[in-house]
Amino acid sequence: MLGEVLEWLRVKPDGTYIDATLGAGGHSKAIAERLISGRLISLDRDAQALELARERLKIFGAKVTLVHAPFSRIAEVAQESGIRAVDGVLADLGVSSMQLDQAARGFSFREAGPLDMRMDAESGELTADEIVNRWPEKEIADLLYREADEHDSRRIARAIMRARPIRDTAHLATTVAGARKQWGRQRLHPATKTFLALRIAVNREMEELGQFLSRAPATMISGGRWVVLSYHSREDRLVKLAFQEGEREGTLRVLTRHVIQPIEEELAGNPRSRSAKLRCAERA
Repeated sequence: MLGEVLEWLRVKPDGTYIDATLGAGGHSKAIAERLISGRLISLDRDAQALELARERLKIFGAKVTLVHAPFSRIAEVAQESGIRAVDGVLADLGVSSMQLDQAARGFSFREAGPLDMRMDAESGELTADEIVNRWPEKEIADLLYREADEHDSRRIARAIMRARPIRDTAHLATTVAGARKQWGRQRLHPATKTFLALRIAVNREMEELGQFLSRAPATMISGGRWVVLSYHSREDRLVKLAFQEGEREGTLRVLTRHVIQPIEEELAGNPRSRSAKLRCAERA
């Protein structure tokens, strides 16, 4: 949804912006191309993604600053970068295709890879392996239902317990697929929700998102735009509630009364965008 992101972010040539989730650098590149005297600060907790994006963005020189940090530290990063307030903030909450397509990262159920799923391999000891091979059955079931709304959570947790030790992502995906009930035509892989819930838990994504949503407004000037792309209902609900609360408190003005979703042309060319939801608010 690059076109929609740029439309709602309304990039000014002399503005200062924060891309809170750099990823492969696509959004940052598009923003930087629209800057003349402006500045862009791009964050990511994934050191590997940061290095790859650095190569892609080096043509912009000092106009773009890359920072290894989770987006929950947006206020600290802005302060450390000598920025009082920015004209816009972007956050794309999805996992990048680069991460999904590398079996070694453990995010994909399509190839055998280690049960890792950490965005930042240098921080935190919790991995997907710890959860699927050591957590009690009830805790696994509760996690799948709470984080991904997996209605077969108890059947899946039971199957995981029987299949232990789970060797890799392919073994986990096969175990989950065998445990789930088939509800008519399946659009998603049977293991999609299980992998989503594990990734959220390993990376403390909901806690990180909550901190980001509470801290981002303070980094923006009056009239600054805040664009967030989410990919599942719980994320989108948190974003919607944060925007509504900001509006009630008088700190934000919600610009997207209804969520913005990908157009048919994008869905045809990029099926992974099918669950994307864009919301935008303006700092009061």
